Amino acid sequence: MTSTPGLINPDDAVLLMVDHQSGLLQVVGDISIAELRTNVAALSAAARLAEVPVVATASVPAGANGPLIPEIFENAPHAAYVQRQGQINAWDVDGFRAAVEATGRKTLLIAGIMTSICVVEPALAALADGYTVYAVIDASGAYSEASQRISIARLTQAGVVVVDTEAVVSELQRTWARADYAEWGAIHAKVIPAYYAVSESIGRAVAEATQADGTDAEVVWAREKGRLY
Repeated sequence: MTSTPGLINPDDAVLLMVDHQSGLLQVVGDISIAELRTNVAALSAAARLAEVPVVATASVPAGANGPLIPEIFENAPHAAYVQRQGQINAWDVDGFRAAVEATGRKTLLIAGIMTSICVVEPALAALADGYTVYAVIDASGAYSEASQRISIARLTQAGVVVVDTEAVVSELQRTWARADYAEWGAIHAKVIPAYYAVSESIGRAVAEATQADGTDAEVVWAREKGRLY
């Protein structure tokens, strides 16, 4: 499938998950923790389905920043992990740059906590090294809405493409005409719960119209349980 300029090419992309740590989560103030964790899981799962490499790293996980949240490795078991020796900017770590270079890819999708540090610093450094960089804002967190707005402005002015999780998932998926379409649908449904509700309604309407499985679902369930009145 040909790539479109300006859109993410799954064959050239690598997902960088920077400092999504349990301690840092607790000071995020621009997005709910539940939504942020959902988006991190969705990005990781989309990367797995699209065969996009994932590189994760954590800043002093044995300290107050805490361990990486499990959503990354649970949804992207193919991820690589880079240890740091106190460096704040992940791009300053030889092993981090080496892990990216090993993929042979030049389009970076970066998310992290905090945005102003863990996304901005590696994003600008990678941009200077010739990479195309996307910052996934709603899979990143800041300590305040003002901080997030400032970071978005700084990234944009520098030439980083600012995107959201749903855009990344859609651009990695590219088409519904694929064998794993249902798994992609499940990812979309987690990011946009209302989308799943619409799908449920349509599915029930189709079932009723065609008398397929799902017709009178509530009655069928209660009858099977012996609790229909």
